[in-house]
Order: sequence, then C-alpha cells, then structure tokens
Amino acid sequence: MDMVKTEAFLKELRKEQGLTQEQLGSRLGVTNKTVSRWETGNYMPPVDCLAAMSELYGLSMNELVAGRRLSEREFPQAAEDNLSTALELSENALGRTEKGLTATLVISTLMAIGLIMLIPFDSGHWVRGVLMLLLTVALAFVSNTVIIVALVLNKERGKRK
Repeated sequence: MDMVKTEAFLKELRKEQGLTQEQLGSRLGVTNKTVSRWETGNYMPPVDCLAAMSELYGLSMNELVAGRRLSEREFPQAAEDNLSTALELSENALGRTEKGLTATLVISTLMAIGLIMLIPFDSGHWVRGVLMLLLTVALAFVSNTVIIVALVLNKERGKRK
C-alpha cells in the first residue's frame, strides 16, 4: 500500500466520475474536507467508505487501497501486500495508544501526588485539608482506574486482531 499512489488514484477516480469533493462527500456521508484529507494522504478512508467507493467506481477495495487497477494476475499479491500493511498499521496504532495511556497514567499519578503535597494541614483548617486529600485521592483513583481499563481493553483488542 503506497499512500501517494492511493491518494492520487482516489482523486483520479473522483474526477473521472465528474464529482467534486463535496459531491463525493455527500454521497459517502462525510465532509468535503474529509475527502480532501484522503486525497492528500493525511488519512485513509474507513472501510465503510472504501466499500461505498468500490461500488461507486466499480473497483475492488483492494484496487482502491493499491492505488491502481489490478490485473487478475496482480490481484492476489496486491491483496497480500495490502493486508500485511493494514495489519502493521493496526499494530502500530495499538502500540501508540498503549504508550499514550501509560504516559497519561504516570502523569495523573504524579499530579495527584503533587496536589496532595500542596494540601495545607494547618490547625485551623484541618477538616478542609482532609476533605481535599480525600477528594484528590478519589479523583486519582477514578482517573487511573479508567486509564487501566482502557489499557486492558486496548490489549484485548490487539489480541483479537
């Protein structure tokens, strides 16, 4: 899968049909800016949009992703290449998500520790200090629990792929 070929091919196909980005977008249920992002290689169209474009253009999704019309002889190898690239991109995305969630977990824990250290416990306002401490600990607990659940779900999603 070559994003440069794919983006150029998507643009070429749209123009062959005499469609503007806005017209294609309205047929697919997306904005013209989304179509533009596909045609500049910023994003890959989601599977449902690829399927709709496949039907609209009379090509396979494999050809859309390959960025060219394929002969019967080329089709199996292109399918293998496209699948391999898609799986690799998926694994990379899962890894980035996990790193981001782990970093968020560390940062939220450090922020909670910092807040706890800033809570005043002077004799006149000790009740307020205890309440602030409990609130900070509860917030950190909820925040970190949500992040840990997201990490576990991300790992599970990665195992299913």
